[in-house]
Amino acid sequence: MSEVKNPPPPGESGRWTRFVTARPRLSLLLALVVTALAVFAGGGVADRMGSGGWEDPGARSTYATKALEREFPASQPNLLLLVDAGPRAGAGAGAGAGAGVDDPAVAAEAERLTGLLAAEPGVTGVGSYWRTPMPALRSEDGRQALIAARVLGDEKTATRVLERIAPRYQGEHGPLRVSLGGPVAVQREVTTTIQEDLLRAELIALPVTLVLLILVFGSAVAAMLPLGVGIVAILGTNAVLRGLTEFTEVSVFAQNLTTALGLGLAIDYALFIVRRFREELAAGRDPVAAVGATLRTAGRTVLFSALTVAVALSAMLFFPMYFLRSFAYAGVAVVLLAAAAALILLPAALVLLGERVNSLDLRRLWRRGRGAAAAGTGATGGEGRGWARTTALVMRRAPVFALVSAAGLLLLGVPFLGIKFGTVDDRQLPETAASHVVQQQIRDDFPGSPGGGLIVLTEGAAGAGDLDAYRERVAGLEGVARVDGPVSSGPGARYAYFSVVTEGEAVGQRAQELVGEVREVQAPFETSVAGQAAVLVDAQKAIAEKLPAALALVVLATLLLVFLLTGSVLVPLQAVLLNALSLTAMFGAVVWVFQEGHLSGFLAFTSTGDIETTLPVLMFCIAFGLSMDYGVFLISRIKEEYDRTGDHEGAVRTGLARTGGLITAAAVILAVVMVAIGTSRVTNTKMLGLGIALAVLMDAMVVRSLLVPAVMKLTGKATWWAPGPLRRLHARFGLSEGESAPAAVPAGPHPEAGKREKIPAARS
Repeated sequence: MSEVKNPPPPGESGRWTRFVTARPRLSLLLALVVTALAVFAGGGVADRMGSGGWEDPGARSTYATKALEREFPASQPNLLLLVDAGPRAGAGAGAGAGAGVDDPAVAAEAERLTGLLAAEPGVTGVGSYWRTPMPALRSEDGRQALIAARVLGDEKTATRVLERIAPRYQGEHGPLRVSLGGPVAVQREVTTTIQEDLLRAELIALPVTLVLLILVFGSAVAAMLPLGVGIVAILGTNAVLRGLTEFTEVSVFAQNLTTALGLGLAIDYALFIVRRFREELAAGRDPVAAVGATLRTAGRTVLFSALTVAVALSAMLFFPMYFLRSFAYAGVAVVLLAAAAALILLPAALVLLGERVNSLDLRRLWRRGRGAAAAGTGATGGEGRGWARTTALVMRRAPVFALVSAAGLLLLGVPFLGIKFGTVDDRQLPETAASHVVQQQIRDDFPGSPGGGLIVLTEGAAGAGDLDAYRERVAGLEGVARVDGPVSSGPGARYAYFSVVTEGEAVGQRAQELVGEVREVQAPFETSVAGQAAVLVDAQKAIAEKLPAALALVVLATLLLVFLLTGSVLVPLQAVLLNALSLTAMFGAVVWVFQEGHLSGFLAFTSTGDIETTLPVLMFCIAFGLSMDYGVFLISRIKEEYDRTGDHEGAVRTGLARTGGLITAAAVILAVVMVAIGTSRVTNTKMLGLGIALAVLMDAMVVRSLLVPAVMKLTGKATWWAPGPLRRLHARFGLSEGESAPAAVPAGPHPEAGKREKIPAARS
């Protein structure tokens, strides 16, 4: 005999069931109204989002950047006009056929464009090769030169200015052709590309997901329910993000996460709830009673899962970069909305549908002729028995499966040991993107990397002698090609700046080291360093400082939540360690593919030889949360069986038989959504989508299928051990997936097990 531990208070369960089922039609009508309002409130959210957010707003480099923008707008141009006076198809003889940038006709037209640009509202700090004949502004072959300017305002304001003025400058102008580049042009193209790619991803993911759901459920009616939950979560999150843009910066990249998690988690939650509801119907309950039983079991698991995923994503709030914080906003909102829709709206729909949830069983088309018995058990019975046999095999050879699986995952993660961090630039875009083409020409054909290097801001220098002495000390550092300046705003000015041109890559390892060395150079006045390398160094420092706290939150919250679900000390530790192990393949693949450039041709991206600093943090939080999602579903069902029977190994076999196919199906569907996101032409989005897809599949097919049963076999009944004080704590506050069954149930097969095995489409 085995007692059912922690049965839910009947009164509490009854109140919740009455709440979600008392007025199902009214609930669905209100949901329709709220969704319509969300469509209205979230309209145009992408236009209010930024495409940056990788810098630490409190860093000294950010302070220097803002001071330079205010005092010396020309020191940091964010708009570059690439003037090409080379030969063009159809050009005649003379200057128009490519006389070079020093030709009088070319110079006159370029000077005219420079003057027009300087007169544009919102544009300042305009300079050009023809006004300041610096070698860095002229290509080595003399056919191209640059006009540089600073577009004022934040990202959104600068983008609007660019959209207004771009048509007047790009294209043919007499003897020359103008193309637009620079950070503001790159940001504009990244935003536009992401919006187009997101629409395409949705058009790919939705129909494929629907087909997969029909294959999982059989019933077209049941298959539509998870999609409905996902759409409500996505639209609601867009409205939340639109509201947040009124108060803070939000990254346009977060929309990708909204779509992926909105569909993925909504499908996960709906799969488990609909599956359990159909089980309860098959056991003879009426729809309202079936919903009540479902909410007491699968509903609790969904709630715990949502909390664990939300905690993992909220860890990104520790970091100061709004790129990461945006994913926390979007992720937490979509997780909670998906759970709310699954726990409130979905039960109302199930009450109204009742047995009709099994309608339109399309799988009959290929089951026809197999007989009533085959139709009764379908694939599900066979699949459950298959999972049980596989689990039994794994547990018989537990040490071998545990060792080989863990070693294989660690081996796949080895490339991550060679990770190199970098910043985002135009190479995020496809090679054919206009701003990428311009920036690549500047890198290839212009000396000294215009716009690269370091900028040193000085404050309060007493005179030219102090500045000159400081300049010589900086110029003497190893790796400095030259120092230009100082430039000040006039005699006695408080501020001045130097341009430090570095040898090698503008954000290479030596450039990053130079940031620290320049900061250590003694001066009798205040100094600050700006530039891409300085931003990268400060971003790495901010992440290193905040990472321990973020990891502590994720680990401690996960340990607490899994303890409350299971009452065990060992299971939470296993969950954290195995989840972390499931991420190794993702991190190894990210470095091997995207940093080292393997498969770059097949996947159509440009490798920069490094990984953007914030991406590993983002991918860890998302992948860890999703791994816990599947872990909670599996552990809760194993715990339910163990509480019912007291048979540890039998509970593991039954838990995997009941959930293995469902978890795998959910992982495949989520991977499809992430791969659709991974078709993006923006490299970081491609990396995010494909990396998370790999992590999800490895977690479901290796960790949940092999490592979990192997480790649980090795730990035996000690898996469920907890000291007395913790057992009492769990008895008072803990919850688990289990029915309000009688207090004592005979150990052995579930009295309704035979009925449940005959559910045609319950993929449990």
